[in-house]
Amino acid sequence: MTWLVPLIVLVPLIGAAITLTAARKQRLQVAIASATMLIALAVSIGLLVAVHIGGETLVMQGGGWLAPFGISIVVDRLSAIMVVVSSIVLLCVMAFSIGQGNTDGDDETPVSIFYPTYLVLAAGVYNAFIAGDLFNLYVGFEILLVASFVLITLGGTAARIKAGVTYIIVSLVSSILFLAAVALIYGAVGTVNMAEIAVRVAELPHETQTVLHMSLLIAFGIKAALFPLSFWLPDSYPSAPAPVTAVFAGLLTKVGVYAILRTESLLFASNDINTMLLIIAMLTMIVGILGAVAQAGIRRMLSFTLVSHIGYMIFGISLGSAAGWSATVYYIAHHIIVQTTLFLVTGLIERVAGTSSITHLGGMLKRAPLVALLFFVPMLNLGGIPPFSGFIGKVGLFTAGGEVATPLIWAGIGVGALTSLLTLYALIRVWNLGFWRPQDEVEDFESALTGRVVDTPESARMTETRDSSRLMTGATATLVAVTVALTVFAGPIYELAQSAAENLHGGSGYIDAVDPQTPQDAIDDLHDDDGDHG
Repeated sequence: MTWLVPLIVLVPLIGAAITLTAARKQRLQVAIASATMLIALAVSIGLLVAVHIGGETLVMQGGGWLAPFGISIVVDRLSAIMVVVSSIVLLCVMAFSIGQGNTDGDDETPVSIFYPTYLVLAAGVYNAFIAGDLFNLYVGFEILLVASFVLITLGGTAARIKAGVTYIIVSLVSSILFLAAVALIYGAVGTVNMAEIAVRVAELPHETQTVLHMSLLIAFGIKAALFPLSFWLPDSYPSAPAPVTAVFAGLLTKVGVYAILRTESLLFASNDINTMLLIIAMLTMIVGILGAVAQAGIRRMLSFTLVSHIGYMIFGISLGSAAGWSATVYYIAHHIIVQTTLFLVTGLIERVAGTSSITHLGGMLKRAPLVALLFFVPMLNLGGIPPFSGFIGKVGLFTAGGEVATPLIWAGIGVGALTSLLTLYALIRVWNLGFWRPQDEVEDFESALTGRVVDTPESARMTETRDSSRLMTGATATLVAVTVALTVFAGPIYELAQSAAENLHGGSGYIDAVDPQTPQDAIDDLHDDDGDHG
């Protein structure tokens, strides 16, 4: 099944080229883009089946050259899970955008530009997940970033251009830092192949390892929106079109989290910075959720909860155990889908009410009961209400933390529990003011916890109300159903996450698959002191 590995990147790239040639034929372009994402979903499922049932890591060496001379493209269980979840989200968001385009025309998402760029974004995401060397990972980031620069400024409004400038500057800085880190690592160990780096970096002095480690972590921390590098996100995402905001919020930061997980589990398994990661995780949760409870605009509130929930994932990574990593993998999959769903529902709310500010909504339950239901289910899920996947993921993270049970980890569990309660508070306030109360009771509402929330100029902006097509509602409902499926089938999905984490823990399977010539004693030495850290 190795032949499937490059297809996951080639299919969307070829699809992007074909859709670009059909720029003047809107229906044909939409049909090609849809077929491309359906094929990509089928390929991703095939990869997951191959690596999970076959029990082996799929590796393709570019040009037939063995590592480190060839470019290694690697699909293990972690990569396959990320690719499948990404494919589901990308397909549903594309369906939403098609429905929006059919209803509104191409003012928000110009078809001739949107679909080729969207497919390039998908190729970049896939490439990042299956990259077997650091430079190819850098290329994957750059592909998705270049596409995101176009998508975030679609429509050309002043707010979007302003947000796009911030996003572009921050992204360019993180890319420069990433490229500099790759250069430093290549200078230190003489390779960019991840499997070889994992073996060679362990032979370096501890201080050198730490410098290389931190250089990568800073670059990935910006992309993942870790505190204090998350300042850019709440101002960048809310102004983009609904489907663009949804796919950005669901996927792009998780590519950064994936890179951190891969770095901690493989490249620097012998260089322990877990205590620092744990502190960063707690600060990310606290700062993110405090920002969320102060917001009146649903988009900005969700952007801050996105930051806070990145903290849960970093908390799981910082545990340094298979149990912590398996809970992290499950939580990443959960959060990608739930966060994307909530942003799509927010897009539907804006079409019904002309705004997403809770100070101007009110009575949405009567006006749009289906939209209310589509918001209610993922709201409970993100808030961690049992038995939803958000609850299951948090219990997995806290249980894994309890197994290590240091005072700092107990503090992290406490912060995580508080963050979950405040997340639920922020979401219930949206439900109370936006859906449950009538409009005349909303405008002057004051909370005992946060007082009267104040709109930002962007969230207070009113737009004309518009109808939502069945395709838009259906795409959103499909993602809501997927969030429910994460709960109904939590057992086998969590087992899959556990098998992915077990493959990560120790890293020998990955190294053996990529470079079978690596001496076993070198791998054993690499992980002699590998274990649970706190």
